[in-house]
Amino acid sequence: MTITLAPMEGVVDVHMRDMMTRITGFDLCVTEFVRVSQSVAPREWYLKYCPELDQNSHTPSGTPVHVQLMGGEADVMAENAAFAAHDLGAIGIDLNFGCPAKTVNRHMAGAALLQWPEKLYEITSSVTSALNGAVPLSAKMRLGFEDKSLALENAQALASAGAEKLTVHARTKLEGYKAPAHWEWIARIREVVDIPVVANGEIWTPEDALKCREISGCEDIMIGRGAIARPSLAREIKGGEFAQWPEVLAWLQIYCSLMMDTKRPKWGEGRMKQWIKLLGRTYPQAKVLFDQVKALKDPQAIYNLVDAQKGEVKHVA
Repeated sequence: MTITLAPMEGVVDVHMRDMMTRITGFDLCVTEFVRVSQSVAPREWYLKYCPELDQNSHTPSGTPVHVQLMGGEADVMAENAAFAAHDLGAIGIDLNFGCPAKTVNRHMAGAALLQWPEKLYEITSSVTSALNGAVPLSAKMRLGFEDKSLALENAQALASAGAEKLTVHARTKLEGYKAPAHWEWIARIREVVDIPVVANGEIWTPEDALKCREISGCEDIMIGRGAIARPSLAREIKGGEFAQWPEVLAWLQIYCSLMMDTKRPKWGEGRMKQWIKLLGRTYPQAKVLFDQVKALKDPQAIYNLVDAQKGEVKHVA
C-alpha cells in the first residue's frame, strides 16, 4: 500500500509537505496545482509551488514530490509538462481534472473538463507525447461535474491517452466536499481501466481508510484534509501510533517556526491559524488554542503562544 499526500490548494504547500512527511507514513506528495494558460510558465513560477525541484524533487525527509499541472489547452499543458520534466527536473507529472473552484472552472480547467471526455483525452495524450516516457504521468479526477454519468468514460479516456495512474476523488464537482464519498464508484472505475487506481475522499481515520480500500478495491489511497486534521493518520494507517496532543503541539511549533522564516508575515499568520483550526476536528485542545490565537495579528505572538504550550517531541525526524 502507498499513501499519497493530496494536492490541496492553499493548504498543502512546501512547509506542510515538509511537516507531513517528517511525521512519516507518506510515500508520495503532489504539489498544489501549477496553473498554466497561454505559455510556458517561468522557472520561478514552478519553484513557487514546488521549491523541492531544487532538492531533487524530494522533501527534506526524503519523500518524492510530483508536480501537478492544471489547464485547458492541450498544447500549453504539453509544453509545460515537457519543461517541468526535461528542464526543471520534475520526477513526475500529475494532471488536475478535479479542482471544483468556480474561478478555475469558469476558465474551462479543473473539474469543468469532466464534461468533455474527448478534451481529457486530447490533453493527456499531448502530455504523454511531450514527456516521451521521461517521467511517470498520472491524473486526478472527480466522478463528474454535475453528475456521474461520464465517470467511466472519463476514466477510460485518461487511461487510453497515456495516464499511468489515476486518482479518483469519489465525489462530483457539484458535491464538493460533502459527505459521503462514493467509494463504490471507484470500484466501478477500476473495472474499466487497466492502470492503477488510487482512492481519495472522506478518509479521516484508519477505519475510514480500511473501509475505503474494501469498498473501492484499491490498494493505494490519497489523503488530504484527514491528514491535516489528524497529522499521524498516514502513520496510523500503516500500523503506527495515534499522536497525542503534546506530540502534535511539538509539530505545530516547528511549523510555526517555518512560517516565521517566510518573507510574508501576513501569509504566515494565516497558515498558522489555518492548521490550528483544522486540528480542532481531532483535538479539543486545538479548539481552545484557536480561540486564543484567532484575534492575533503578529506571527511572533502566535509562535510564542504555541511555544509556551509545547510538549515533548516524539517521532519527529
